[in-house]
Amino acid sequence: MDLIVRNARLSHAPDGPAVDIGIDGGRIVAIESALSADAPEHDAGGCLVCGGLVETHIHLDKSNIIDRCPPEQGRDANSMQRVAAVKQTFTIEDVYQRASRTLEKCIRHGATRMRTHLELDGGVEMRSFEAIEKLRHDFGWAIDIEVCVFPQEGLTNNPRADALLVEGLKRGARVIGAAPNYDPDHAGQIHRIFQLAREFDVDIDMHLDSGNSPEQMDIHLVCELTEKYQLGGRVAVGHMCKLSTMPPAQLRALARRIADAGVAVTVLPATELFMMGRDQDFGVRRGVADVNLLVEHGVNCSLSTNNVLNPFTPFGDASLLRMANLQANVCQISGAGRLRECFAMLTERSARLMNLKDYGIKVGNPADIVVLDATTPEQAVAEICHPLAAFKRGQRTVTRPRAELHRP
Repeated sequence: MDLIVRNARLSHAPDGPAVDIGIDGGRIVAIESALSADAPEHDAGGCLVCGGLVETHIHLDKSNIIDRCPPEQGRDANSMQRVAAVKQTFTIEDVYQRASRTLEKCIRHGATRMRTHLELDGGVEMRSFEAIEKLRHDFGWAIDIEVCVFPQEGLTNNPRADALLVEGLKRGARVIGAAPNYDPDHAGQIHRIFQLAREFDVDIDMHLDSGNSPEQMDIHLVCELTEKYQLGGRVAVGHMCKLSTMPPAQLRALARRIADAGVAVTVLPATELFMMGRDQDFGVRRGVADVNLLVEHGVNCSLSTNNVLNPFTPFGDASLLRMANLQANVCQISGAGRLRECFAMLTERSARLMNLKDYGIKVGNPADIVVLDATTPEQAVAEICHPLAAFKRGQRTVTRPRAELHRP
């Protein structure tokens, strides 16, 4: 064996005894107590071990630009327009350097898999795509990156965006997205995205139903088309802020509809809190959908970062555990079982959303392993416990020593 991670408390069975994980050739070859083998060792010390955190929805290409964007005017965030105003200044090197800084934070915080959403339109052409492709290659030692191309600034009214989406898919993008909120023809954009997904046999991950009321929701059409084309399990939608504005009975019914169609939901609490409710100047609504309720009605859900240091979210350190903790605070989640579900929305559930068949601590899977400074998933979420070590295909990628108090 190449490595043994000893005294590991598995995140999917934290109440069981600690085990040893044997690694050879970049894969897990044994999981057992007191593994007898001669190999270099890492002692997890009884800490929580998972298959690495999974970032399902982040925008590497437009991170770290808040300092170059025009400021907000009053209560109107005007975020898309503020980003569009500087997008033409993006170069391949600029995108690569900014995205690298964010990606390194993601890795330090325990992410080993990622889906990054990437804007394609006339303002940036294929420059961001080329930068992220280089980044994907250069950081393969620490994280697997999947690219989702999408039209942020409209599609039915933007032939150039359509041509660039096709180009991105031809060049290997494995997911296609949408942003119908910014298109004069919501339904037209959604139909076109489903058409392209079927033509190129790729998954779908849309930005959907951000807004301050439950009227005119696009999720109904998405569910209909998912069923029509038998794409259950291959369609995800992000944001879904309008769910937070629905009465409980209506929300439960819609949750069951989404679950039956096989559509997954990603909630992005930092962005929703910053962007929603800007039509109010007191009693501001939160705009964050209750993912625990959705899961309890059969919907697969993930929690994710979305934006970092740009007009949509001018804060952030790319910590997924911080996102789970924020979600739990905002939606008033408590109890070990529900907090464990929040942890699963960073791990197993996120992997399922991305259709990762080789995720998790299981014999035969890649040895993507993160050791967290916690003993249970609920503690990791409640206390925002940091990774102490991370391994990608059995090679160590992160070391974070515990803080030490120097008592007098």
